[in-house]
Amino acid sequence: MVNKWIELALSGVYAPVCVLCGTAGQSGLDLCLGCRADLPRIARPCPRCGLPLPDTSNPGTPCGTCQQIGPQYDRCWAPFAYSGPIPYLITGLKFRSRLAFARLLGELLVDALRHSRVRYPELLLPVPLHRSRLRERGYNQALEVGRHIAKRIQIPLAARACIRTRHTAPQVGLDRTLRHRNMRGAFALTERLPVRHVALIDDVVSTGSTVEEVARTLKAAGIARVDVWAVARATLDRF
Repeated sequence: MVNKWIELALSGVYAPVCVLCGTAGQSGLDLCLGCRADLPRIARPCPRCGLPLPDTSNPGTPCGTCQQIGPQYDRCWAPFAYSGPIPYLITGLKFRSRLAFARLLGELLVDALRHSRVRYPELLLPVPLHRSRLRERGYNQALEVGRHIAKRIQIPLAARACIRTRHTAPQVGLDRTLRHRNMRGAFALTERLPVRHVALIDDVVSTGSTVEEVARTLKAAGIARVDVWAVARATLDRF
């Protein structure tokens, strides 16, 4: 109850301001209605990998790649394309310590979830950073976004259940095959997860090599279903 009154008091003192254009924010978010309407939503995603499909494709039919070689995870769900203002928000959180962006991105993801038919998991698990990267950055952007999602939808968040066991080379400039090879064996679980359905939380998914390797690790530990929830989905040519 005390926290509720604190939140109400702060909302009156610090009115939300759009982080993109500087005008008044709406619905308690640091985003105005106009900028929110301009966010690049993926209208027709592949039901497996989440990549945008042509308007002529049949709804619910996986893309050609997923029909031939499905990913390790069961579904990647990302409401936005990695374009327009989305890279500004994600890189601001990831590389410029703008932690307030984590709340905004988390809220946008939750709002999109509530307007979809996404099946909720039993547990949320943020994609981990290696300890050296965590020391350098000071925080894990996936965990920060995940905190807001977990709070809003009331699903437990396993912040330390999965670790990155080795520091991998940067993925930038690597093709899909090399990215997957780079990530092989890079994750491990620190505890048994007594659930059957887990959703991985990440900021952006490009080739999916990182989340595929985490999903492989989870499936090997007996998790029946692994979904990926990300703010944005990108294609390799964006990286």
